[in-house]
Amino acid sequence: MILRLPSLAPPARFVSLGCASLLALGLLAGCGDDDSIPTGAGPGAGGASSSTSTSGAGGDGGAGGEGAAGGGGAGGGVEALDLDTLLSRLRADRDGTLLDVSYTHGWPVLLPEGRVVVSTDPALELVAGDHDGWVGTALTSDQGFAWGLLPDVPGARYKLTDGVIYEPDPWARAYAYDEFGEISLASPSGRRLERYFEVESPTLPLLPRTVRVLVPAVTPTHVLYAHDGQNLFDPGAFFGGWALDQSAPASMMVVGIDNTAARMSDYTHVADDYGAGLVGGDADEYAELVESVIRPLIDARYGEAPKRGVLGSSLGGLVSLHIGLSNPTGWDFVGSLSGTLGWGSFGVHTGETIIERYDAAGVQPFVVYLDSGGNGTTCADSDGDGIHDDDGEADDNYCENIQMRDMMEADGWTYGTDLFHWHEPGAPHDEAAWRARAFRPLDVFSAL
Repeated sequence: MILRLPSLAPPARFVSLGCASLLALGLLAGCGDDDSIPTGAGPGAGGASSSTSTSGAGGDGGAGGEGAAGGGGAGGGVEALDLDTLLSRLRADRDGTLLDVSYTHGWPVLLPEGRVVVSTDPALELVAGDHDGWVGTALTSDQGFAWGLLPDVPGARYKLTDGVIYEPDPWARAYAYDEFGEISLASPSGRRLERYFEVESPTLPLLPRTVRVLVPAVTPTHVLYAHDGQNLFDPGAFFGGWALDQSAPASMMVVGIDNTAARMSDYTHVADDYGAGLVGGDADEYAELVESVIRPLIDARYGEAPKRGVLGSSLGGLVSLHIGLSNPTGWDFVGSLSGTLGWGSFGVHTGETIIERYDAAGVQPFVVYLDSGGNGTTCADSDGDGIHDDDGEADDNYCENIQMRDMMEADGWTYGTDLFHWHEPGAPHDEAAWRARAFRPLDVFSAL
């Protein structure tokens, strides 16, 4: 069995350990940093706040509005803030307050005086943007931070600066990309990206992560939960972005869930050995995080879209299929690009590959999209474990996906109705290839 290496991209707080470990294993592909983790939100910041696991109360603007119910069943309205109280809280617990407020109101915080922006970088104590013609306005220095006021103008752009270097606000909830990279939005408006930091569950042994949301300008008809969130929107992503903010239909919301240094464990349903000892097997916990924390957060903040789907590539495709099977009636669509569907047969074969699990389960009430690249000509079970192996010409999990497709069709799934498959001849196992054909599963999902 030939393992197609997954794309790995841990966030910045884990990049040193994660990439070093991956290099030692020969798994560096896709290992990049996440430069959106807020300055000052280091280890311990998340623990300072009880809101990070299940909050997500609606901020100003967008569906839900100021005072919407909190995610994860937290309920209740958003606390009222005034400038003096906010500054006092920042002085007493800067990092905890930054994180708490990012969930409730969202930065920059809307107060009667204007939108409050905060910088924790002493080198960046100016704010420049559409409000001042990008000249740069001095922030007020305080105890471990600097702050200022922006006018509440929907869609207005800004950055923190020292007058020479311009950096996006790492705490801004709403943001976009232009020719210079990420740019912060003072007030949410229209089609945009938003994010929530340090999302976790107090009952699940998983690392916290950022959740990024492509918010449509119209009421969403479809919401797509997608893994490896770092790679979905950022054109400067380490191995290239998917540009889903460009390819997603106008009424589709896309929720990008960042991976962590534990990606291989989070995205695999059983432990397996591909030559470095047993690894993986935490997909049940990850599926629970999606179902019990992330979906309620999104529903509370933006409303529940009529159609729900889940999508990923490589191991992200594998865990998407696992999530669908874990809650069949909770999903309308499951998409897998170049899915590592032979996981569970690389070491000792336990009969628990996703291929075998779907075969045992039979037809499900959701639509499945499968694809791969490669140039498979001879797919065969070379090691006698029941799973077809990519030969030297195939690559990109081609044979496993063909086997999965054929098995599902034989089990009663209807090709072109609830089962879709695409082969992109010769396409490699990388972000650029997935970006080029991501529109295909989006088209299938949007047609539901």
